[in-house]
Amino acid sequence: MSYNDLRPKVTEIVANDNETIENRLHKICTLLADRIAYYDWVGFYFRNGDKEELKLGPYVGEPTDHTIIPFGKGICGQVAVSNQNFVVPDVNAQDNYIACSISVKAEIVVPIFVDGNNIGQIDIDSKTADPFTEEDERFLEFVCEAVSKMF
Repeated sequence: MSYNDLRPKVTEIVANDNETIENRLHKICTLLADRIAYYDWVGFYFRNGDKEELKLGPYVGEPTDHTIIPFGKGICGQVAVSNQNFVVPDVNAQDNYIACSISVKAEIVVPIFVDGNNIGQIDIDSKTADPFTEEDERFLEFVCEAVSKMF
């Protein structure tokens, strides 16, 4: 399935006010993991109140011990500080990487902004080396923009 086919499905999930935000986020994770072969772990992290840390939200994939990530630590923690997308073609080449699984080869993290504030991010792990393209990045920016409308 192409990203253009997935966009209306993401929009439809986000617009369903009959579901909780948590359920809608989980449905987005499931959709992406099911439809994009190299999206092996898909999840959301959000700022944990006023703390300088991220808290794991809905996700699909292998369980993770990383339910709280301090700002600046790992790829997700770096995105919380930089407010920039972070594409990691090879996690083994990153000094500040928090390993979730030895099978993860690559990661992409894109922030979610509400009123100019970084409130969280989508995090995708892949067991495929260097799978993420600019098209993935643009699509995930679309997903984060859509998700921001729920807050």
